[in-house]
Amino acid sequence: MTSRKVPVTIITGFLGAGKTTLVRHVLENAEGRRLALIVNEFGDVGVDGSILKSCGIESCPEENIVELTNGCICCTVADDFIPTLEALLSRSPQPEHIIIETSGLALPKPLVKAFEWPDIRSRVTVDGVVTVVDGPAVLAGRFADDPVKLAAQRAADPSVDHENPLEEVYEDQLLCADLVVLNKTDLMTSDEATQISSDIKANIPREIKIIATREGKIPAGVLLGLSAAAEDDLAARPSHHDGEEGHDHDDFESFIVEIPTLSSPTDLATRAKQIATDHDVLRVKGYAAVDGKPMRLLLQGVGQRVETRYERAWTPSEPRIGRLVVIGQKGLDRNAIVRALSGDA
Repeated sequence: MTSRKVPVTIITGFLGAGKTTLVRHVLENAEGRRLALIVNEFGDVGVDGSILKSCGIESCPEENIVELTNGCICCTVADDFIPTLEALLSRSPQPEHIIIETSGLALPKPLVKAFEWPDIRSRVTVDGVVTVVDGPAVLAGRFADDPVKLAAQRAADPSVDHENPLEEVYEDQLLCADLVVLNKTDLMTSDEATQISSDIKANIPREIKIIATREGKIPAGVLLGLSAAAEDDLAARPSHHDGEEGHDHDDFESFIVEIPTLSSPTDLATRAKQIATDHDVLRVKGYAAVDGKPMRLLLQGVGQRVETRYERAWTPSEPRIGRLVVIGQKGLDRNAIVRALSGDA
């Protein structure tokens, strides 16, 4: 018998940064570890979990992949997260390492604080918080990470009376990190990647490691085994929401669009790019059926950057119906977006 705590790695990062791709790579290259995975979606969508469960990965069987789709994990700790964690710990054989993929809108610090609970603290430890950063998105100025510049902008414009909530999410995810993965470096120059790394380090008040990568390809041995015990180090992880009971996601909305069989995979990519332009959609992701193709088409879109690839074969028992999750700030024209993605616009 052993009293060793089960290590837990929290994978966080903004919408479309590449968290699911990184998690899948770790599961497929687990180096002999017996893993479990908790996937948290924004809204009742269940797409990321479906993608990961379909992998058939030996290190993390389907029964060890749990989806939490009742909202942001950092807001539903007591109701959803703690019971799920306890259920995983009671399994035989017990997982050797648990990975949590948060939603893109989650603040990691409230989740880390949950590991202070006595019933949990004696059994698990936060091995590390890994924040995945979408390098090209930051490069494009999607977040103003210069506090001096931000203060000057607010002072000059009386209509700006609060910080962009997207900014706060991004910064909180960085401030809680033990390791930052600067992803999608193939879409940047080396000088641009160096500049983003320098900007991140300048805004985090402690020493952390930044690893540049593409397609989330980081060895499991680098991500797992950080031994940070983050639950004992909360004071070093400042947050915009320290002292608050929780945080509000009312600025965002998500919904699912079911789409008919496509005549061409490029059709869907074109539609996804168009809704990003016309409706300022932050994220679109999911899968679709293509006429004459036995494989399911996976789509991942962040603004104008849209990628598609064939993921796996459709099973005989599942309907060939495409499902896409659309995420954006409140006020999306849902009907117009549904028509555009369905090819009816």
